[in-house]
Amino acid sequence: MEINRRRLAASAIVALSVSALTFAGSGAASAASAPHAASVSRSVTAASSAAQFSLPAPTGRYAAGEDVLHLTDTSRLDPWNPSAGYRQLTVSMFYPARQGTGQPAPYMSAGEAQNFVTLRVPPGFGVTPEAVAALQTNAFTGAKAAPGRFPLIVLSPGLENPRATLTSLATDLASRGYVVALVGHPYEDSGEQLADGSIAPCLWCSQTGPDPATNEQLVTSRGVDVKFVIDQLTRGHVWNLSHLIDACGIGMAGHSVGGAAAAAAMEADPRILAGVNLDGTFWPTVPAGGLGGRSFMLFGKQSDHAEGDAPDWDQTWADLTGYKRWYAVSGEAHASFTDIAVLAQEASMPVPGQSLDGYRSVQITRDYVAAFFDKTLKGISSPLMDGSSAAYPEVVPQP
Repeated sequence: MEINRRRLAASAIVALSVSALTFAGSGAASAASAPHAASVSRSVTAASSAAQFSLPAPTGRYAAGEDVLHLTDTSRLDPWNPSAGYRQLTVSMFYPARQGTGQPAPYMSAGEAQNFVTLRVPPGFGVTPEAVAALQTNAFTGAKAAPGRFPLIVLSPGLENPRATLTSLATDLASRGYVVALVGHPYEDSGEQLADGSIAPCLWCSQTGPDPATNEQLVTSRGVDVKFVIDQLTRGHVWNLSHLIDACGIGMAGHSVGGAAAAAAMEADPRILAGVNLDGTFWPTVPAGGLGGRSFMLFGKQSDHAEGDAPDWDQTWADLTGYKRWYAVSGEAHASFTDIAVLAQEASMPVPGQSLDGYRSVQITRDYVAAFFDKTLKGISSPLMDGSSAAYPEVVPQP
């Protein structure tokens, strides 16, 4: 199913709100309309003072270090803005670090936060660019790396969502002993800061003309982005901590279109041994045997990603030939698998379809994603992968 690009452009709806339905559109169905978002926004009393944000602390034994890399793929022009030249990517690297070292890392740069609030957050909730940029991420720049080598996990956000919206998941995975490459895909979200300091706007969101790019082209492009990032991290010298990466243990997870990209990247790159789709539509579905027996997990909201509710998930599940798991979570919306679950709650913004506490949503995503990668990349068994869990009655194994 394709998104109506003009409808997405018109809806300009935000991650931190009822506009969370935009994320449902970018991964499963369609975007909410701007008038609906405005009506819900007006129905909620505006905050009397500017909102202040924080994210839940990581749960692992390590602190989380963070670096930001700017990578340029000189083998191709940017697919959405060829006039800009070669494809540029902004990548946040999270890694296991020693406790008590480094300085607090910002959530976004000032420019990214300004674009995010301007383009994605409705007025009336006290959300300012300064508050978003100042959010406490629980990651630390300049932190001393922990000794050892660790599996690499690539994360890809949903359409229109900047990479920062997966920060809570990234920091938690780093604290549990993973190196994480959180990829920003320029011109596909509210704004990623490039190497020259400029902010790449969401050109994908406002496509015009008789021949707009398709969702399949977007997913394929992300697969190429991911392969390039893995090449650079494992073969090049783009990061001074690349020695931390165990190149024999690589996984990928993504939200929404980033989840579809996880499967596409695995098809294109046999080095990726395990993948996770967080509530995203497959464009296209994974062909039978397309992942070569490698591991994959489907993890989505129960309202439309339980067995029989999403034909693309049903077909993909049937065609997966390796270790596989499928879970549906009740009480969650499309945005619940990202930081938005917490940020919306802290700003008193309603997220239609979400009845779970935002912190609970983040905890569920963190624990199940980590358990899956522990099993597939580290060989560590977890009861969460064995079926229903008394600790998480909201999570229902499928089929």
